[in-house]
Amino acid sequence: MAQLSGQPVVILPEGTQRYVGRDAQRINILAARIIAETVRTTLGPKGMDKMLVDSLGDVVITNDGATILDRIDLQHPAAKMMVEVAKTQDKEAGDGTTTAVVIAGELLRKAEELLDQNIHPSIIVKGYTMAAEKAQEILENIAIEVTPDDDETLMKIAMTSITGKNAESHKELFARLAVDAVKQVAEKKNGKYVVDIDNIKIEKKAGESVEESELIRGVVIDKERVHPRMPNKVEGAKIALINEALEVKKTETDAKINITSPDQLFQFIEQEEKMLKDMVDQIAATGANVLFVQKGIDDLAQHYLAKYGILAVRRVKKSDMEKLAKATGAKVVTNVKDLTPEDLGHADLVEERKIAGESMIFVEGCKNPKAVTILIRGGTEHVIDEVERALEDAIKVVKDVMEDGYVLPAGGAGEIELSIKLDEYAKAVGGKEALAVEAFAEALKIIPKTLAENAGLDTVEMLVKVISEHKNKGKNIGIDIFEGGPADMIEKGIIEPLRVKKQAIKSASEAAIMILRIDDVIAAKLSKPEGGQGGGMPDMGGMGGMDMGM
Repeated sequence: MAQLSGQPVVILPEGTQRYVGRDAQRINILAARIIAETVRTTLGPKGMDKMLVDSLGDVVITNDGATILDRIDLQHPAAKMMVEVAKTQDKEAGDGTTTAVVIAGELLRKAEELLDQNIHPSIIVKGYTMAAEKAQEILENIAIEVTPDDDETLMKIAMTSITGKNAESHKELFARLAVDAVKQVAEKKNGKYVVDIDNIKIEKKAGESVEESELIRGVVIDKERVHPRMPNKVEGAKIALINEALEVKKTETDAKINITSPDQLFQFIEQEEKMLKDMVDQIAATGANVLFVQKGIDDLAQHYLAKYGILAVRRVKKSDMEKLAKATGAKVVTNVKDLTPEDLGHADLVEERKIAGESMIFVEGCKNPKAVTILIRGGTEHVIDEVERALEDAIKVVKDVMEDGYVLPAGGAGEIELSIKLDEYAKAVGGKEALAVEAFAEALKIIPKTLAENAGLDTVEMLVKVISEHKNKGKNIGIDIFEGGPADMIEKGIIEPLRVKKQAIKSASEAAIMILRIDDVIAAKLSKPEGGQGGGMPDMGGMGGMDMGM
């Protein structure tokens, strides 16, 4: 509201909340730091889990940063920006979501200290931008090259990713599944490997133990055969994929058929039966003995298919049809009339099996399948959900290394190296920007510090020891959480993809910079929910009742 010759001028509507300058920065930084603090305890092999309960009472137990932030119902806009950091990290690199969010939170904490010294946000932003660019350069210089056929290193990458998650007790099994699956679907284009992880299907079934999880070099479809008289096992399968319905087609135009005698009705039914039989005859004539249909199959068509001994499955998802085509080499045909023997795919075995009391169709023994399935078993739904998240991360990090060919020592070694090198770089930068570069370097120490803290070690003593050892013995020295001291991460096999670290620094610095540049928050009045209260932005100052606990 402004005043003009004694007359008030209303600019913003009633109920709008506005925070300007230092207040806006303080509140935004606080909101982002709370998010970072929330996930910080989950970082590393000794990180703790979070139990998330949604409004319907569904429970998720996880220590996956992206999952935690995705499931929390947040109100504050700056907090939502931190969730975007995690989502971007997950999409681009597949792992390191917690790392990215924790670094972003610490960058903002350090920036706040500089703001308190009356250093202008634009100077901090400039220093952070310079430091982030230099960090990318340093990471590329310390990266270690890996060949895509180096199975041992790929296994170490996958195991490092799984360590600290619920699947850790079987990390070798899941690392092997992840590596085998990625190598199976990897395709070489222009001398480089490309991995489309959509071709790795993950099926979950509660029951049995986690050790029973397996890789199927083919596809598992969560369906059953349509007729009990069909064979439940076909060896040497010739597979037809059809995405039209095996039913009598209705006319395109509105039409009415007048039947005046029982004979005509009989002829009409007979003609329908003949059309269905012709369809099935055409399929059988190609030599197909297994049929997957994207739409429905008429009851009579099911009967004829069963007579021919063809195993048929209906209402198969489009994504599953595509995976079947990639795994078996079959072509998806739109019209039954167009089906030829050349369109058929091949598999050694197609079988209906009962898994945890439910029928599933296994298509196995494909020659060189470009689509595979990992079947996860486990005692409870919560266990297999968390195993799935761990396995997805492992698959993504193996994909990163297959595509890029570079790894870094993990266990905080990369962050300590960056911190030391950026400190040196700050001296060359000079001016007030150097303070921001130094703050950036200092902020990166939050990762080794948190790893030690979550393992119950003395953080100050551990950090001093590791940094000193790192300076003396080189870039591969990080924190060995299990031994409780500095160690060579490459020797210990604790490694991560270059892409994960580069993306984490990039996402974290960009989010921190974006939040620092905001000096005015104008929040419209929230519309009233049904039977609820209207109001401004929910609890901007109090952050929805969350406590910093710092």
